[in-house]
Amino acid sequence: MNPQHSKWIAILATTASIGMAAASTPAATPVVQAPATPTTVTIYSSADPQTFDPQQWVYNMRMENNYNTNPTNIPGFGVVKEFRTLNLKAGENRLDFTDVPAYIDPTTVSFKDLTVPATEVLNQRFKFDLLNSQSLLNHYINRTINITAPETNRSIKQMKGTLLSDTGSALIIQNQSGIHIVKSYQRIRLGKFPRDLLTKPTLEWNIFSPKAGKQKVLTSYETKGLTWIADYNLVLGKTDAHASLAAWVTLMNLSGKTYRDARLKLVAGNPHTVRPPQMYPQFALAAMQAAQPASSFKEKAFFEYHLYTLPRLTTINQNATQQIALFPSRPHIAVQKVLVYSGQNATPYVYYGDSPDLIRNAGIESTGEVGVYIQFENTRANTLGIPLPKGKIRVFKEDPADGTLEFLGEDLIHNIPRDEAVSVQVGKAFDIVGKRVQTNFQENSAARWLKESLTITLDNHKKTAATVLVPQYLYRWYNWKIITQSDKFKKLNSREIEFTAEVPANGKKIITYTVKYSW
Repeated sequence: MNPQHSKWIAILATTASIGMAAASTPAATPVVQAPATPTTVTIYSSADPQTFDPQQWVYNMRMENNYNTNPTNIPGFGVVKEFRTLNLKAGENRLDFTDVPAYIDPTTVSFKDLTVPATEVLNQRFKFDLLNSQSLLNHYINRTINITAPETNRSIKQMKGTLLSDTGSALIIQNQSGIHIVKSYQRIRLGKFPRDLLTKPTLEWNIFSPKAGKQKVLTSYETKGLTWIADYNLVLGKTDAHASLAAWVTLMNLSGKTYRDARLKLVAGNPHTVRPPQMYPQFALAAMQAAQPASSFKEKAFFEYHLYTLPRLTTINQNATQQIALFPSRPHIAVQKVLVYSGQNATPYVYYGDSPDLIRNAGIESTGEVGVYIQFENTRANTLGIPLPKGKIRVFKEDPADGTLEFLGEDLIHNIPRDEAVSVQVGKAFDIVGKRVQTNFQENSAARWLKESLTITLDNHKKTAATVLVPQYLYRWYNWKIITQSDKFKKLNSREIEFTAEVPANGKKIITYTVKYSW
């Protein structure tokens, strides 16, 4: 079907049965859902909080911008466990297992009969020939169709013939007058609705049961098109010494199925998966679902991961995103505002080459920006002590003039276990600036040493004093020694030291040091 003309085309079919069309073989028995036992949906996510934006997926799908928005590319998957009731006869049965996701992985389907354990699936077939204009036309190859096509700018013509091919950009029709290539048309009228055309993704099962009757079965399968991501809101108090932390989970469901009144579980961690590339048709996207006020998730350790279970049933609508509280807002968290200035653009240098770096100007480019961080401990004593899945954390502070929350900055956090520190880069300080200057450079290749002297100046234009941490990355060679310094420093690791600068109000602080490298 020519996409350039698709909005002008109406395809009409005389339907023998709109719904599940019967196959050429005897009709299969449909599987009946057992509503008393809820479906369980466990969602695994590999989404990178830095690059994965659910709202961008929403926008792209609404604008029909399908570039890199195939649901099979969504970084995550779901494992669905469903209870259904089958009405089986003794012996072999053929059943259509409908209402499954469009992006189900048929190789992951498992089947367990809870009523008659000896019942088993002999074979299955995944049928995914869903109703759309392209698939509908493919079913009319070598059949008669009627076309309404423009003949001139002011007239149209009717054409009847056998459809030989649909190339995507044109239809090839044969009738008594010959073979016609039709590139522009307004309407196609088709004949009787094809009996083998499906309107839903379907698993066709051949099941052997040793006895007849209604039997409750448990099925599970894996599907693409499901993922989740965590978002955190940190609201600072008046003095920047305390804050409250709230967390949300954003779910995305493009799997092609709505899971109604489901038990929802989320897995935080990185299970290893092996996935070949797959290609499936695209989906249109419905409107974004509003956030749901509800009970938060219950967390527990699970293998080497963490499992979050929502203690209520929820509906996960297809082709939509929705937000659910990960945990209740935690108030009175002790936080610390930390100012950091290194003055080095490329920090840290994490690799030493085979020889020392003797280039005089290497790595001395100076930046004047002083970073602002909010740090806190993820401990029970600090009202937290809970695993924090990786996600984006946004920092706000209330404006006392009108009580509104103003945005201060945002950062990414990785999976944070209990009792670990959290550091959030908020932004850059406005009134504190720094300068880092190389004041001396000596190199003696014969004696195998190099000396470098540096001066760091911090100017504070605020009316209050400030404490600034000054880390320095000693990147030229791994064998080094500080031979002179104006202030005490702390050795952080084999290649990094840190000064603490107390900068007076409306004043400045100067730190100097000389490092000697030898090899």
